[in-house]
Amino acid sequence: MKTIGLLGGMSWESTVGYYRAINEGVKKSLGGLHSAKIILHSVDFDPIEKLQHKGDWDGTAKILSDAALGIQAAGADFLLICTNTMHKVAPEIEGAIEIPLLHIADATAEQLAEKGIKTVGLLGTAFTMEQDFYKGRLTDKHGLKVLVPDEADRDIVHNVIYGELCLGRQVESSKAEYLRIIEHLSDRGAEAVILGCTEIGMLVGQADTKVELCDTTAIHAAKAVEYAIKS
Repeated sequence: MKTIGLLGGMSWESTVGYYRAINEGVKKSLGGLHSAKIILHSVDFDPIEKLQHKGDWDGTAKILSDAALGIQAAGADFLLICTNTMHKVAPEIEGAIEIPLLHIADATAEQLAEKGIKTVGLLGTAFTMEQDFYKGRLTDKHGLKVLVPDEADRDIVHNVIYGELCLGRQVESSKAEYLRIIEHLSDRGAEAVILGCTEIGMLVGQADTKVELCDTTAIHAAKAVEYAIKS
């Protein structure tokens, strides 16, 4: 079994979900007392969040690349960045390390392709919904049509992530807003909606809506298990 490198802490609330899902996946696949071999570097999110909102992506890339190098040196066979937004600096991180990086957007797109889904809604931070590093990869590499909420709803989604979910708070009124936004994306033609922030699954799940949801945390974790245990 390969050793999984996790670059987490952004936020630690969602990194907990990665750790649990990966270990549950290995246990289900291998049985007995098997658990995942994991090397985790959990960063302090506060300075990274400040750099994000200042637009200093080079600063975030330096912090995360240094952490990734430490994970590699500790013996990880491959790396996951446990956040959608910070895949903005995935190219810089990949350039700093020699081990493979399993990209969260690729794992998600592969699952959508298996289901024959071509048009998707995307929820996430404003960076993920508005910038091209994520949407562009889904479109250019995987041929998906990507729909995002309007500006007012993007603000709601973004503010709930940073003001509530990253702090471990699940507010019912925010859940209702998310479900409304998901329904609106479906009405516009989305065959499924990507929960493109690793915290969103803490607030809404498939049991809450008839619209198909793609929880990127669960998808990414499952891909890590598959990669770790394959011969």
